[in-house]
Amino acid sequence: MESKKKFLGSGWSFPPVFNRSDQSVALTSNHEDIERSLEILLGTRKGERVMRPLYGCNLDEMVFESFNLSLKTYMSNLVETAILYHEPRIEPLSITIDDSFIHEGRLMIEIEYLIRTTNSRYNMVYPFYIEEGTEIQSQS
Repeated sequence: MESKKKFLGSGWSFPPVFNRSDQSVALTSNHEDIERSLEILLGTRKGERVMRPLYGCNLDEMVFESFNLSLKTYMSNLVETAILYHEPRIEPLSITIDDSFIHEGRLMIEIEYLIRTTNSRYNMVYPFYIEEGTEIQSQS
């Protein structure tokens, strides 16, 4: 089981936290590392990372769009595609977009996923915020 957890990896916490006394950086590992990785993936625009120009999700392009079933499906597809290309440790099982808070400027993207090496199921909720001052048009 320990070798399976090594596959999940570890990485810097996000945002990075530095410890001055022992000159170290806080790390995340296992399931927590996957969740941080998903947060970074969904919050990154394609082209934002110089060495990995295809990395990202471009959800921010949806901020000024009228929200309807077509957009909801498109956003789900964007998230799923980004995960399939950039997060090989997991398999997305379902992606649900909860629009019950849309008039507050927030969509909740729930991702249910399976960690490939351990067959463990988890879910994560990613809050997608619409910028203040944006007129919200819901057609659902």
